[in-house]
Amino acid sequence: MLTRVRDRRRNPLRRRSDVIEAWTALVVAALLLVGAPLAGALAGWWAHDEARGVAATQRAQHHRVWAEVTGREPDQLPTVQGGRQHTYRVQVRWTDPATGTHVTTARVPAGTRHGDKVALWFDAKGRNVPPPPGRTAIWQHTVTVGAVAAGGVAAVVLLAHAVVRRISTAHRLAEWEREWARTEPQWTRRRA
Repeated sequence: MLTRVRDRRRNPLRRRSDVIEAWTALVVAALLLVGAPLAGALAGWWAHDEARGVAATQRAQHHRVWAEVTGREPDQLPTVQGGRQHTYRVQVRWTDPATGTHVTTARVPAGTRHGDKVALWFDAKGRNVPPPPGRTAIWQHTVTVGAVAAGGVAAVVLLAHAVVRRISTAHRLAEWEREWARTEPQWTRRRA
């Protein structure tokens, strides 16, 4: 077997560009099979830690209250955009033991009626804010970032491989032209 490998190296038809292209294909395969998944896993791990930190910060800075809906729902609900749940603004009231009763306008889910209790989140200034991301949102973010990172690495590797193949093909054609320029006079009996 070792003899066949050595004989293949000495093959007169094997050009330098063929060797470079073969090694490039091996490196590309390794990067696609190991590098891209590793990059995706590392990016996902980083994104997961980052998203958990953001969620913890939002939970610390925002507070949840159970508010009673005191306003009436509108006659016509707004249209759904981006697959989100219908919400509308309505007046709500809640009581905080430390600061007393509060009345404000907040977004509540569609179908909420006058007198219903809803869980709402407010920031330090009393503005209605969306709830902090939950476990599902954090994992969706993690998987998305990981997949995009792995796909990006794979795209860069494949693009680099295409460039190397193009350059290798150009060099191979130039080598064949030079060889033919030396060999053609012997075959056609013409003078160069």
